[in-house]
Amino acid sequence: MNRTAAFTLASLLLSSSAVWAKLPPLSDEAKAKAAEAAAKTAHAGKVDNYKLCKSMDGVAARYAAEAKKQGKAVKPTAGLAPCADPGAFVYPPPATVAAAAPAAAAPAKTLAAAPAAAPAKK
Repeated sequence: MNRTAAFTLASLLLSSSAVWAKLPPLSDEAKAKAAEAAAKTAHAGKVDNYKLCKSMDGVAARYAAEAKKQGKAVKPTAGLAPCADPGAFVYPPPATVAAAAPAAAAPAKTLAAAPAAAPAKK
């Protein structure tokens, strides 16, 4: 075996060992950022679908108007849902949602117990 072939073989063996290396687990912060990025991507898809729906409605309306001008009969589309605007992107972090749930449940318990503890007035 010549030197070039030996060097190539050695470099391939060394570089392939990096492929088998195990990455450390993601931190909670990295997981939260990934979840937020996924939510943003999903919302962007909803916004894109809304824009597409509005554009198709506009094209259909222009077609119907042109057909009406030419005296053609155009049947209205039946059973189509109107375009639903997804609104602005709002992402509550999972830690905030988990912390808010017990806090919201606690006042309900104290309000429910308050009338029973109050003395009855005549």
